[in-house]
Amino acid sequence: MLDDILSNARNAISGLATSVGEGTREKTAKLLEDWLQIFPILSGYGLEITSFSMTLGLSPALNVELLGKHGDWTEESIQERMTAHRGDTALTTVFTAIRTAYRLQRQTKAPLRDPLILKIIVRITPEVRVVLGQPILED
Repeated sequence: MLDDILSNARNAISGLATSVGEGTREKTAKLLEDWLQIFPILSGYGLEITSFSMTLGLSPALNVELLGKHGDWTEESIQERMTAHRGDTALTTVFTAIRTAYRLQRQTKAPLRDPLILKIIVRITPEVRVVLGQPILED
Protein backbone atom coordinates (compact mmCIF):
# COMPACT_ATOMS: atom_id res chain seq x y z
CA MET A 1 0.00 0.00 0.00
CA LEU A 2 2.81 2.39 0.89
CA ASP A 3 4.43 1.69 -2.49
CA ASP A 4 1.15 2.56 -4.25
CA ILE A 5 0.84 5.81 -2.30
CA LEU A 6 4.42 6.79 -3.07
CA SER A 7 4.07 5.82 -6.74
CA ASN A 8 0.89 7.88 -7.14
CA ALA A 9 2.52 10.83 -5.39
CA ARG A 10 5.54 10.61 -7.70
CA ASN A 11 3.22 10.59 -10.71
CA ALA A 12 1.36 13.63 -9.40
CA ILE A 13 4.61 15.47 -8.74
CA SER A 14 5.80 14.85 -12.30
CA GLY A 15 2.66 16.57 -13.60
CA LEU A 16 2.82 19.75 -11.52
CA ALA A 17 0.81 22.72 -12.77
CA THR A 18 2.26 24.25 -15.91
CA SER A 19 1.66 27.75 -14.55
CA VAL A 20 4.61 27.26 -12.20
CA GLY A 21 7.97 28.22 -13.73
CA GLU A 22 10.22 25.37 -14.85
CA GLY A 23 12.90 26.10 -12.21
CA THR A 24 10.37 26.32 -9.41
CA ARG A 25 8.61 23.19 -10.62
CA GLU A 26 11.87 21.23 -10.69
CA LYS A 27 12.88 22.50 -7.24
CA THR A 28 9.49 21.63 -5.77
CA ALA A 29 9.42 18.21 -7.41
CA LYS A 30 12.91 17.45 -6.06
CA LEU A 31 11.94 18.61 -2.56
CA LEU A 32 8.80 16.47 -2.52
CA GLU A 33 10.67 13.50 -3.99
CA ASP A 34 13.35 13.77 -1.28
CA TRP A 35 10.72 13.77 1.46
CA LEU A 36 8.85 10.82 -0.08
CA GLN A 37 11.98 8.71 0.42
CA ILE A 38 11.74 8.93 4.24
CA PHE A 39 8.32 7.31 4.65
CA PRO A 40 9.45 3.68 4.13
CA ILE A 41 12.24 4.34 6.66
CA LEU A 42 9.80 5.82 9.20
CA SER A 43 7.54 2.82 8.62
CA GLY A 44 10.46 0.58 9.57
CA TYR A 45 10.69 2.50 12.86
CA GLY A 46 7.06 1.73 13.71
CA LEU A 47 5.31 4.80 12.29
CA GLU A 48 2.27 3.90 10.19
CA ILE A 49 0.84 6.30 7.61
CA THR A 50 -2.77 6.99 8.61
CA SER A 51 -3.41 9.87 6.23
CA PHE A 52 -1.73 11.03 3.01
CA SER A 53 -2.75 13.97 0.87
CA MET A 54 -1.26 15.79 -2.07
CA THR A 55 -2.10 19.35 -3.04
CA LEU A 56 -1.31 20.50 -6.56
CA GLY A 57 -1.33 24.18 -7.35
CA LEU A 58 0.99 27.16 -7.33
CA SER A 59 2.37 25.86 -4.03
CA PRO A 60 2.25 22.03 -4.18
CA ALA A 61 2.33 20.21 -0.86
CA LEU A 62 2.32 16.80 0.77
CA ASN A 63 0.45 16.36 4.04
CA VAL A 64 1.19 13.06 5.77
CA GLU A 65 0.08 11.87 9.19
CA LEU A 66 1.74 8.90 10.86
CA LEU A 67 0.86 7.06 14.05
CA GLY A 68 3.28 5.32 16.40
CA LYS A 69 3.98 4.12 19.93
CA HIS A 70 5.94 6.08 22.50
CA GLY A 71 7.94 2.97 23.41
CA ASP A 72 9.53 2.98 19.94
CA TRP A 73 10.91 6.50 20.50
CA THR A 74 13.14 6.50 23.55
CA GLU A 75 15.88 9.12 23.84
CA GLU A 76 18.45 6.41 23.06
CA SER A 77 16.64 5.08 19.99
CA ILE A 78 16.18 8.59 18.60
CA GLN A 79 19.89 9.30 19.06
CA GLU A 80 20.83 6.03 17.33
CA ARG A 81 18.56 6.87 14.40
CA MET A 82 19.96 10.38 14.12
CA THR A 83 23.48 8.93 14.02
CA ALA A 84 22.51 6.29 11.46
CA HIS A 85 20.91 8.88 9.16
CA ARG A 86 23.35 11.77 9.64
CA GLY A 87 23.34 13.91 6.51
CA ASP A 88 19.72 13.13 5.58
CA THR A 89 18.07 16.49 6.21
CA ALA A 90 14.47 15.27 6.07
CA LEU A 91 14.99 12.40 8.52
CA THR A 92 17.12 14.40 10.95
CA THR A 93 14.47 17.14 10.91
CA VAL A 94 11.82 14.58 11.86
CA PHE A 95 13.99 12.99 14.55
CA THR A 96 14.89 16.38 16.01
CA ALA A 97 11.22 17.40 16.13
CA ILE A 98 10.25 14.15 17.89
CA ARG A 99 13.11 14.41 20.39
CA THR A 100 12.31 18.05 21.13
CA ALA A 101 8.59 17.32 21.61
CA TYR A 102 9.39 14.58 24.14
CA ARG A 103 11.88 16.78 25.99
CA LEU A 104 9.42 19.67 26.22
CA GLN A 105 6.57 17.37 27.25
CA ARG A 106 8.69 15.93 30.10
CA GLN A 107 9.22 19.47 31.42
CA THR A 108 5.45 19.87 31.85
CA LYS A 109 5.44 16.98 34.37
CA ALA A 110 2.12 15.88 32.81
CA PRO A 111 1.52 12.19 32.06
CA LEU A 112 2.43 11.09 28.55
CA ARG A 113 -0.68 10.09 26.63
CA ASP A 114 -1.01 7.78 23.66
CA PRO A 115 -0.63 7.90 20.72
CA LEU A 116 2.39 9.47 19.08
CA ILE A 117 1.13 11.36 16.04
CA LEU A 118 3.63 12.69 13.52
CA LYS A 119 2.32 15.15 10.95
CA ILE A 120 4.61 16.16 8.11
CA ILE A 121 3.67 18.96 5.77
CA VAL A 122 6.06 19.36 2.86
CA ARG A 123 5.93 22.47 0.74
CA ILE A 124 8.65 24.89 -0.29
CA THR A 125 9.25 25.29 3.46
CA PRO A 126 8.63 21.89 5.13
CA GLU A 127 6.88 21.71 8.51
CA VAL A 128 7.03 18.82 10.97
CA ARG A 129 4.49 18.64 13.78
CA VAL A 130 4.66 16.11 16.62
CA VAL A 131 1.58 15.39 18.75
CA LEU A 132 1.93 13.38 21.94
CA GLY A 133 -1.57 12.13 22.72
CA GLN A 134 -4.89 12.53 20.89
CA PRO A 135 -5.66 16.19 20.16
CA ILE A 136 -9.14 17.39 21.06
CA LEU A 137 -9.12 20.36 18.69
CA GLU A 138 -7.45 20.33 15.29
CA ASP A 139 -5.83 23.47 13.90
